[in-house]
Order: sequence, then C-alpha cells, then structure tokens
Amino acid sequence: MIDYTKYRMNQLNSACAEFIRQESAGSLLLMLATIIAMVLANSPMAETYEHALHLFVDLPLLPDMSLLHWVNDGLMAIFFLVVGMEIKREFLFGELKSLSATLLPIAAAVGGMLIPAALYSLFNMGGPTAQGWAIPMSTDIAFSLGVLAFAAKRVPRSVIVFLTALAIVDDLGGIVVIALFYSTQLHWTALGAGLAVLMLMALFSWRNVHHPLPYVLGGVLTWYAFYQAGIHPTVAGVLTGFLIPAGTENTQHSHPLHLWEHKLSPWSAFLIMPIFALGNAGISMTSESFASLASPIGLGIIAGLFLGKPLGIFTTVFLMVKLGIAKKPEGAKWMHYLGASILAGIGFTMSIFLASLSFSDPAELTSAKAAIVTASILSGLVGSFVFKISEDRKQGNRT
Repeated sequence: MIDYTKYRMNQLNSACAEFIRQESAGSLLLMLATIIAMVLANSPMAETYEHALHLFVDLPLLPDMSLLHWVNDGLMAIFFLVVGMEIKREFLFGELKSLSATLLPIAAAVGGMLIPAALYSLFNMGGPTAQGWAIPMSTDIAFSLGVLAFAAKRVPRSVIVFLTALAIVDDLGGIVVIALFYSTQLHWTALGAGLAVLMLMALFSWRNVHHPLPYVLGGVLTWYAFYQAGIHPTVAGVLTGFLIPAGTENTQHSHPLHLWEHKLSPWSAFLIMPIFALGNAGISMTSESFASLASPIGLGIIAGLFLGKPLGIFTTVFLMVKLGIAKKPEGAKWMHYLGASILAGIGFTMSIFLASLSFSDPAELTSAKAAIVTASILSGLVGSFVFKISEDRKQGNRT
C-alpha cells in the first residue's frame, strides 16, 4: 500500500512555496490583461486592436510572422522553457520525485485529461472540429492557484500541493500532445539539425557547463530548426528546459536550473503570460459569439472543462483511495478534493493556446475562446463555492 500521507505536504520546500505564491500573484495580472483584451475587442478600437495583432514583424534571419504569431510561437517558447525547468525540478527535487508522492496527482491528472477529451469528442465526433479534442485537457496553473488562494483561506497545504502537482503533470501532457498531434508535415533535414543541437546541449549539460551561452544559442537554433521542420517551436523551449544542469539535492541552489528558473519565472508570470492573454483573449461579445456556445465546439469545451475535469480527477482520486492504492493526507477532506477538481477546469491560457493550434478558421477559434472563458468562469465560481461550503462546515463544527 502506498502511504500518501508521506507526501510531505506540510514540509513544502521554499522553491515550491515561492512558485505557488508567484503563480497566484501572476493570476491577478493575467486577469487584468484578459479584461483589457476583452474591452479592446468590444470597443471602437476593435479594428485597430485586430490590425495590430496581425502586423507582420520582419526580423533578420528569422521567419516573417505576424505579431500574434511571434507571441504564440516566440514568447511562448520562453514560457515553455520555464515550464520545462519547473517540471525537471519537481521530478528531481520537488513534490514529484517519489512514486508514492506522485502516484495520486499523476493518476488524477491522466483522468482529468482523458475524460474531457472524450466528452469533447462525443460532441464533435466525425466532424471537422474533432481536431480540437485536446483543448479541454489543460489546467491553467496560475488562475487555478490564484482562485484557490482567494477562495479558501484555510485550505490544507496538501490540497494546494495536489492541485499544483496535477497542473504540472497537465502541462507535461499538453506538451506531449503539442509535439505529437499539432506538428505539420515533417522536414527531416531541419529536424535532424534540431536534434543534433539538442544532443550538443545534452553534452554540455552532462559536462556540467554552467555558462548560459551554449543553452541560449542552442535553444534559439533548436527553435528555428523545429519551426522549419514543422514541429511546433514551443517544444524546443521545453526540451531546452529539460537540459539545463540541475546538480544534486545538496548542490541544486548553485546550479543553473535553480538560478535561471528563479530569474526567468517572474518574467514568464508577470510579462509573457499577460502579453499572451492580451493578444489571445480578445473575444468580440456579439450575439453570434454567445450563440456559438451551443455549437459542437462550444458544448464540447464547456462539457470537457466544467464537467469532464472534475469527473475525471475526483473519480480517479476516490477510486484510488477506496481501493487502498493511496491515502488522503491528514486534514484533507473529500470536499477539498472536489473543489480542487472543479478548479482544475479553469483551462484558460493553455486551452486558448491549444485552440489557436487547432483552428485556423476565425469563427471556430472565436467559438472555442468563448467556450473556454465561459467554462473557466463557471469552474472558478463553482469551485470557490465548494471550498466556501467546506470552510463553513468546518467553522460550524467548531462552534
């Protein structure tokens, strides 16, 4: 039997605690950027806003892409670089380093990806919109932790770490999906060049080279090679993050993984993600966009995020505990896990990113974005309500 109580929930290291605080704070700026984008898209400046996003940026030696594409393919590669470093740190030194600690959140994350994808596919089976099946699989770690921080003042630390670990595994799943299913026809010469650069970076990492130049230059070259190869270039960011030298449990704080993640994470949370939201969250709130919520895309995404996420996550946790495979940590109640499962339905940034990869038709993309925002708001409100009920019950039991 796996003793899940040894999950070290009450002994969070400072890196994990700082990560949670940063993601929660970043969610406020992300929300502000989203509101600004929505206001711009529904104001007299809407045409100027759209025109600015589709201006082409010509940079020497680099692909000619619109400003929006540079945000989604360029800046997001840096975001995924940070995600790659976060995942590596968690698996080496953090809350995901032991099987007993990770089995429950990993299994819950898998359930929380499969059920939403299946529900979306039910609404879109056999149609041209079936390619959006991955959209409701994601959890926005910044928004979900931000809502949890505001909604539940006395939630057990174990639940916070559970949601964090689950969202990190979700990110990893999303990265695999992007690499496998959202790449175009492969150009093998460019792919071979990209893999050769990755092998060279791996050699530098194995030799414990700390200077940033090989990894910066290697990351840019891999990004360009993957772009030319037909693989989404953000995958290059993740793989570069995996190759940053990490050190050991005792020396990690003096190694590039810790130092560079510490420096880049604020830029990712407080600059890159708000810029992404500013460029992608502008939805024109017309009668057509509201009507699109009842389309197969809209219904599939709302069902996947708002219903599929909690169904997949909570059912997996419940079965694993009842079957004796894992234990709930002391102090964590079923209502806590239900609330966390619902909050995991806040897909937002990652879901919008996957939607931009899934649909090139503006009407389909608008429908997907409207459904993502709707489902994320519903998940945030209902999840907060569940945590409020849980705290009221606990308060009532004390009186």
